[in-house]
Amino acid sequence: MGNANLVKIEKKAMIFNIQKYNMYDGPGVRTLVFFKGCPLRCKWCANPEGLEQKYQVMFKKDSCIDCGACVPVCPASIHTISKELKHEVIHSLDCIGCRKCENICTEFALSIVGERKTVSELMKIIEEDRAFYDVSGGGVTLGGGEVLMQPEFAANLLMACKQEGINTAIETSGYTNLESILKVAKFTDLFLFDIKQIDSERHYQLTGVRNEQILGNLKELLRRRYNVKVRMPLLKGINDNQDEIERVISFLMPFRDYKNFKGIYLLPYHKLGVNKYTQLGKKYLIKEDPSLSSDELDIIENWFEKYEFPVGVIKH
Repeated sequence: MGNANLVKIEKKAMIFNIQKYNMYDGPGVRTLVFFKGCPLRCKWCANPEGLEQKYQVMFKKDSCIDCGACVPVCPASIHTISKELKHEVIHSLDCIGCRKCENICTEFALSIVGERKTVSELMKIIEEDRAFYDVSGGGVTLGGGEVLMQPEFAANLLMACKQEGINTAIETSGYTNLESILKVAKFTDLFLFDIKQIDSERHYQLTGVRNEQILGNLKELLRRRYNVKVRMPLLKGINDNQDEIERVISFLMPFRDYKNFKGIYLLPYHKLGVNKYTQLGKKYLIKEDPSLSSDELDIIENWFEKYEFPVGVIKH
């Protein structure tokens, strides 16, 4: 009798951003849901606030007036005033996500990254822009971080979208077990799948993990006829040389004529996430500027087009 009165509690995922009216991550106008947590540590990552699956404080030091109002309200003692009467954030301490510091800051120098959301809560936000999806052929894309670190929740959210007739996509590094990727595949209309570096040892140096599992999962998705578009982050002097590109071409050639292979996106390096590292108390590891010129991107496009691969450049 007592069990009948129990309230079902929905599981929650750790999300760090929801971006509406996105035009880059899948067809049409999309809502992009960013999942927090990632097993990779790419040196060029534009979303460092998505790497760790926990609440984090982002601190804009230039906006702070050192008033100290955040210090007494923080139950985790993350905020302190130095001997020089300057506000400092101890990033090594774990934020509990109460947002008391964020709410009391009059200068908007503090923000807490990370929210726990249920499928129902996310669907309410997603369905707000249903008209845009219908007109543009758009829908929902799950990204991160790495969405496949929370595969069960991701599958449930994708299933809810499909039940409402909403197009679905995920963007992924592919670094997960095959079971997890297949769990979401049945509800995914398009995979945006990264090839960051074709050589496994070099991949390890740049991202902290080897790529055998990644490439194996990509082959499985293509062989099982799931729709896949390959994305290649490009950095000058790191993965833009002809030998690198030809090795990618050789890897993808057996799948070139598959109807479910939707081509290649080239993603040139940009600096949009650099300031976030300072706000999180982290170091940005790329010192040089690995940006590619338009002419250099044209050359890489031509290498793919020579082998009749559909290819395009996505610039943020």
